[in-house]
Amino acid sequence: MRENNQQFNNSMPIPKKSLGQNFLLDQKALDLICSVAEISAKDNVFEIGPGTGNLSVLLALKSKKLLMIEKDEQLANRLKSHLKNSVMVVGDVLEVNLVEILKANDFSKYKLVANIPYYITGRILRLFLENDVLRPELMVLLVQKEVAERICKKDGRASIMSISIDYYGRPELAGIISRESFFPVPAVDSAILKIKMKKPTELLHLTLKERSDFFRLVRIGFASRRKTLLNNFLSGFPKQDKNFWLEVFKQAEIDSSLRAERLALADWERIRLVLVKNGFLS
Repeated sequence: MRENNQQFNNSMPIPKKSLGQNFLLDQKALDLICSVAEISAKDNVFEIGPGTGNLSVLLALKSKKLLMIEKDEQLANRLKSHLKNSVMVVGDVLEVNLVEILKANDFSKYKLVANIPYYITGRILRLFLENDVLRPELMVLLVQKEVAERICKKDGRASIMSISIDYYGRPELAGIISRESFFPVPAVDSAILKIKMKKPTELLHLTLKERSDFFRLVRIGFASRRKTLLNNFLSGFPKQDKNFWLEVFKQAEIDSSLRAERLALADWERIRLVLVKNGFLS
């Protein structure tokens, strides 16, 4: 039987604003995150920025193995000396060789669970979504509430980020965490964002070229959010005239007067397929 990990009662570290540190203290919120992640004794779990270790303790108790990465060396050393059944890596998750770290810890399959600094949310999502080697089975991230709502399209409008997440996984807003649950108290509430990853066979494209073309179209379509699809594509592909794009949208069964935020994942794929059919993308 694995040794139980006990909460340690050292004095609260002083949060570093430069690292975006807001420590989650509310026990109900911590329990909810673990519940949403459905951690079992068979799971490898990777945690980014464990901070004071309040969430780490629960993850280590419930999982097969916990791997953590912490940029703050003082916090990393403090946690490493108290938490059993875990591995600590000191470093910046955006700069270290994650492929090598996961490989060294036999994390070919794992769940990513983390309370991440708001200011690196987009970079974290891109890092773990777009790299076929790094992509986890499941992501459970504590993010800014408004960001989670945009990703889950609660207002009915898509974004490049929401399309990217829909491409690789199935997002769910799994809970709201009050700002009062953190120290120091941030200016906004947070949300638990759960993303269950699609299997490779469920992804739209088999080749990197197809994937690259798809996201190139999405980026051009969102180039100016206030412009229509037609105007953005005219600007993004200046060698093609209006009639060309009107015919493309007609064949794809899409209203050219719409803005990109109104299109779903399948709509973008229909545009790509029409362009392939007409020899525009080869």
